[in-house]
Amino acid sequence: MKKVLAGFAASTLAAAIASPAFAADPVRIGAATYGLQGEFMQLWSNALEDHPAVKSGDVEVTVFDGRYDALVQSNQFDSMITRQYDAILFVPIDADACVGPVIQATAAGIPVVGSNTRCNSDQLASFVGSDDVLAGQMVAEEVIDKIGGNGKVVVIEGPIGQSAQVDRAEGIDSVLAEHPGIEVLERRTANWSRAEALSLMENWLTSHQDEIDGVIAQNDEMAIGAIQAIQASGRSLDDIAVAGVDGITDALKAVQQGQMATILQDAAAQAQGALDVALARLGKADALPLSETWTTYPDLAWNDGQDDTYNIPWTVVTNDNVESLLAQRQQ
Repeated sequence: MKKVLAGFAASTLAAAIASPAFAADPVRIGAATYGLQGEFMQLWSNALEDHPAVKSGDVEVTVFDGRYDALVQSNQFDSMITRQYDAILFVPIDADACVGPVIQATAAGIPVVGSNTRCNSDQLASFVGSDDVLAGQMVAEEVIDKIGGNGKVVVIEGPIGQSAQVDRAEGIDSVLAEHPGIEVLERRTANWSRAEALSLMENWLTSHQDEIDGVIAQNDEMAIGAIQAIQASGRSLDDIAVAGVDGITDALKAVQQGQMATILQDAAAQAQGALDVALARLGKADALPLSETWTTYPDLAWNDGQDDTYNIPWTVVTNDNVESLLAQRQQ
């Protein structure tokens, strides 16, 4: 059963029969997302429903919609601490503003496992996500390779100050530094938003007319917004290379149609892996974790859930694997 609540709770995944590894009452986990408007965080949140411990009723997960606001997330932490949740999975909107809530939860004896986006705190129990510096490098290389190493590009960034924006920018910049033939015409945030990116790209196409050769977008929602603006302007996507990050459903379809490139960030592995680690830190995990994260990525060592960081690998979406990736999304 899933219910959406404004501000604090977004979904409650019900409890029933406990297995021998768990107490009679379900383990209560809060999952604090930065926001549920985009598909990627919806995939991340929905994946928690499919975790074996949640499906069995041994774990009850409540998903919080942070509404892209650090203050909202802080208030949600206050609520979770007051309600004495057993652990928190945290996807912060701001890498610095998240530090205070993590300190408060830790002081209350509630372990916080970061996932997807990082928090600049040494008090996180662990982090389960992906290397965003590498993602920035990969998305920049996709565009630069497509335009032959020379040309003019625009860069569309995520919310300023979120770790994914900071790290992907670092990766993009490292690649740009190796290609003096690439000129960056514009660089601004569209806050992970398709609509904001569409408006931004419309303005850039007007300002720069036929100068833009490529679009480096820090996520797929913004890449698709740019594509919509390009198509509406009458320009051909054969003339402008577009690449994004995440592998959301619309991006996979756009790859099929030859409109863009993307790299898949595994939302399910990040979410379920983070829950596995949280259970391990609570002493509720058996010798082997319950989710498929660790068999899907056999080179990712479990180490009893005690590592500081678990980086889920990226998958480049190609014509060879896009159909199977879409089929998995429809299951």
